[in-house]
Amino acid sequence: MTYEVQTRMYPNQWENVWTDSLDDTIVIFATREDARAELDDFLSELAYAVKAGHLDDFNPEDYRIVEVTA
Repeated sequence: MTYEVQTRMYPNQWENVWTDSLDDTIVIFATREDARAELDDFLSELAYAVKAGHLDDFNPEDYRIVEVTA
């Protein structure tokens, strides 16, 4: 099984927009734990950006991890 991080887009649609910063390819994770670690790190960076005044706000509920079916 593989997993992806999905972002809630407008109007309430979920999409995998998680890309590799080196070549802009969509990222698929080998395990749920890998996806969770990556998402947790990203949410931590967003929280820091809010605290530092670089971002007004964000909603962690706008991100989810789903199993990718073949």
